[in-house]
Amino acid sequence: MSGPDEEVDQDALAKEWAAEGEASADKPSDGDVAADWEAMVENGGEEDLAAGSDRALNQDEIDSLLGFDTGGDGNGEKSGIRAIINSALVSYERLPMLEIVCDRLVRLMTTSLRNFTSDNVEVSLDNVSSIRFGDYLNSIPLPAILAVFRAEELDNYGLYTVDSNLIYSIVDVLLGGRRGTAAMRIEGRPYTTIERSLVQRMIEVVLADTQAAFEPLSPIRFTLDRLETNPRFAAIARPANAAILVKLRIDMEDRGGRIELLLPYATLEPIRELLLQQFMGEKFGRDSIWEGHLATELWSTSVEIDAVLDEQMMPLSKVMSFEVGQTLMLNCGPDAHIEMRCGGVPLLKGCMGRINQSIAVRVDQKIKREGSTEPKARA
Repeated sequence: MSGPDEEVDQDALAKEWAAEGEASADKPSDGDVAADWEAMVENGGEEDLAAGSDRALNQDEIDSLLGFDTGGDGNGEKSGIRAIINSALVSYERLPMLEIVCDRLVRLMTTSLRNFTSDNVEVSLDNVSSIRFGDYLNSIPLPAILAVFRAEELDNYGLYTVDSNLIYSIVDVLLGGRRGTAAMRIEGRPYTTIERSLVQRMIEVVLADTQAAFEPLSPIRFTLDRLETNPRFAAIARPANAAILVKLRIDMEDRGGRIELLLPYATLEPIRELLLQQFMGEKFGRDSIWEGHLATELWSTSVEIDAVLDEQMMPLSKVMSFEVGQTLMLNCGPDAHIEMRCGGVPLLKGCMGRINQSIAVRVDQKIKREGSTEPKARA
């Protein structure tokens, strides 16, 4: 028999079991737990995507998108939006002879500027690139002097740009400035007449070197047209036109600066075929060895020469009525001059004769063709 204490314990134990049963009923099952985890992962992924769409690009990604390579040397291929913008420009690499002309220009300028300044001058070529004319005018650092020159044979213009560092360096050197000290720059005022005159003398020397650099390729005479300090007054082409930009660096010990040559493609168009050549020997259009061989073979070539005694015009009916043994009367006497032709081209005139059993022709004169450039005999 159980006592009252046991009944109390049993009642307490029953209540405890009932409480545990209710707690277990409130717990989720394994399937509910898996569903909760799946919903949590999906919600988390959507939140991550939302966070990714709102993420801002850093500077490197922006430069890559726009096509600006800050870590490179600037000589590589362009990409991004910048490549799309510059896709219409013609690359200077399609004009390989232009690089040879630029190399000659550097060598000539080094010598001539040394004689001009009586100082140790080093000229170096930075790069040759293509640019739109309007973009170049907007990128010129002011103050600067722009020299507009005319290419006489090409019937167009070019542009030389001298930056302020080189202007003050040239003025300092030509007016006896001390070596080893940087040129003094005075900002906020226009260039004086003396400074413009000295820069003009330097430009004339550079133009003479440019003319000599193009001489083996094509004789071109460059003449200085005017000097400008405002880029708007130096507009020699439309803003959208493409041009070749040659950047040169001039160093005179601790002094120096930059000078830039701009040639629009319209200026180079008359000699474009020459600039497309691959090497300097190709510009002459011949090979000396092959030329000598061709001349030797031509001199030993045999050709046929026809001696024309007479020419007559007659109707076709008379020609069709010719018979075997019929005699044709020619308007050519024993002393008459006959014409000698090669391939239907009149060359010589002479008299008919005989040597032994062979008929011969003695050449008396040459037939001068129209457009011939044979030298005239002097009296």
